[in-house]
Amino acid sequence: MSVSDAESQLGQSLAINELKLLRSSIDNIDASLVYMLAERFKCTQKVGVLKATNDLPPADPAREKVQIERLRQLAIDANLDPDFAETFLNFIVKEVIRHHEAIAAEAGR
Repeated sequence: MSVSDAESQLGQSLAINELKLLRSSIDNIDASLVYMLAERFKCTQKVGVLKATNDLPPADPAREKVQIERLRQLAIDANLDPDFAETFLNFIVKEVIRHHEAIAAEAGR
C-alpha cells in the first residue's frame, strides 16, 4: 500500500504541528524551572544570612544526605534517573554552599 503525496504532506504537517506543540510545552516547562530555581535560591540565600549571622556552618552534611536519599526516591517514583536527580541536587547544594560562604565572608565571619 503506497502513500499518496497528499497523505505524505498531511502526515508531515501533522508531525510538524505536534512538534510545535511539544516544543511550546518544553519552553513553558523550562520557564517554570527557571522561576522555581530562582525561588529556591531566594530561600536558600535567606538561610545563608541566618547561618552567617548566627555563626552556623554553611554546609549541613547530615541534611544533605537525607535530601539526596529523599530526592533519589522521588526520582524513582517519577520514573526519572535517580543518578541524574542526585547530580542535580549536588549542583544546587554546591551553589547554596558557595552563596552561604560568600554571605558569611561579607558579614566578616
